[in-house]
Amino acid sequence: MWHFDIRAMKPKKLAEGVELRIIPGKNMTMVFFHLQPGAEIPEHSHAHEQIGTVLKGSIELVVDQERRNINAGEAYHVASDVRHSGKCGETASEIIEVFSPPREDYHALT
Repeated sequence: MWHFDIRAMKPKKLAEGVELRIIPGKNMTMVFFHLQPGAEIPEHSHAHEQIGTVLKGSIELVVDQERRNINAGEAYHVASDVRHSGKCGETASEIIEVFSPPREDYHALT
């Protein structure tokens, strides 16, 4: 499949206040996140390189112990195996992230 209607995709719940819609690819995974105000993604790491951009709202991102607020229109990069976490700001946020190699754990949710 080469076309996806993001609005029509059924969201998957990753954590309290965190929903995602997943587009699986052969060499990468694209994920559309919707976070409720204050929702948190606990500190973790994975072998996947990760690049994201905030479309709406803001998140507080901690990457390798460096804390930064990422606002709509800004992007970030998390290298493979680096510890990171996130917390949604005061309003709901929408974020797109791309992972390479593919996130097989996310592919299993589709």
